Amino acid sequence: MEAISHDESWKSWFRLHGPKLLLCARQWTRSLADAEDVVQDAFVRYWRRQRSLGGDPQALLLTSIRRAAFDLARRNQRRTGREMRAEGGGEAAEFLFEPLAEADDRRRAIEAALQRLPAEQREVLVLKIWGELTFDEIARQLDIPLNTAASRYRYALAALRRELSAADCHG
Repeated sequence: MEAISHDESWKSWFRLHGPKLLLCARQWTRSLADAEDVVQDAFVRYWRRQRSLGGDPQALLLTSIRRAAFDLARRNQRRTGREMRAEGGGEAAEFLFEPLAEADDRRRAIEAALQRLPAEQREVLVLKIWGELTFDEIARQLDIPLNTAASRYRYALAALRRELSAADCHG
């Protein structure tokens, strides 16, 4: 993907690429609102610094979105822990993804199947499909060997196929 040119407005670029970035962010956040906040924050930071960054804007934004989502999750975990301790409660609630309200049954089935994948496989799958990164870019971003990125992707696809075909048979 080419860098965002000065002639191309950020609005046009974001209109074209924003939905994919939001889908990626959605896999790392608890809600659509959190995903939107993460994408907006990453995009604004990128836009302000784009001349000094160089490289593929989508790959740079995905890295920024991933970091922002993990930072948000850590903040939420700490806040939840503080709230639970303040209430004298027990275990903090698990980090669960809320289904998109407007999603159809198939989309919800896919999202649920994605959530049941091991985190390492889900992350590679999201970066490959929605992030449109190569295995080499994924390996560098996650600091894993290239073959590991490729095998995690294959395992994730196989697991999704099994689960979705089983759901189709029962549903």
